[in-house]
Amino acid sequence: MHKKVSFAAMEDGTQEDYDLLGTFHEASDADYADRVLGWLKALEGDSPYQISRLEHCLQTATRAENDGADDETIVCALLHDIGDHIAPGNHSQIAAAMLAPFVSEKNLWIVKHHGLFQGYYYFHFTGEDRHARERYKDHPYYQDCVDFCANWDQPSFDPNFETKPLAHFEPRLRALFDKKPGAYY
Repeated sequence: MHKKVSFAAMEDGTQEDYDLLGTFHEASDADYADRVLGWLKALEGDSPYQISRLEHCLQTATRAENDGADDETIVCALLHDIGDHIAPGNHSQIAAAMLAPFVSEKNLWIVKHHGLFQGYYYFHFTGEDRHARERYKDHPYYQDCVDFCANWDQPSFDPNFETKPLAHFEPRLRALFDKKPGAYY
């Protein structure tokens, strides 16, 4: 059993308490890649698409790699829909929050906004504005997000596409999450 902090309200904590929490969080960070892989594997299974949600993520990452993207971008492509398992309606924000301490501002922005940008391909079928992404047209990463969706995300539902397996991407994923994370807030 873990040693416990002495407080019941955070304002009553001591240096010893917060040192203990720091040690606990460092240990938790050490197995973050394993947890992320588990969450990603949870996307395997039945889906209304022709492929599983995991296969979609793998296809997106494969397309990014085939186009010569850097390792961080490939991992972001792999994980862009990881939030689908717990919150499909705001899955982009969940994936972005998970990646925030580890990735560049550009990749974070793309992951966070890809759901809205992907809507260009189907919002007109759901009664929403397919051009909603245009509110960001002056953002420096606007075109990057358009390209992410056009080239990698939206075409990655193809049961005949030659997709690389998760094991192929695992070393990159582990390398990303082995970095000391930045701030979580």
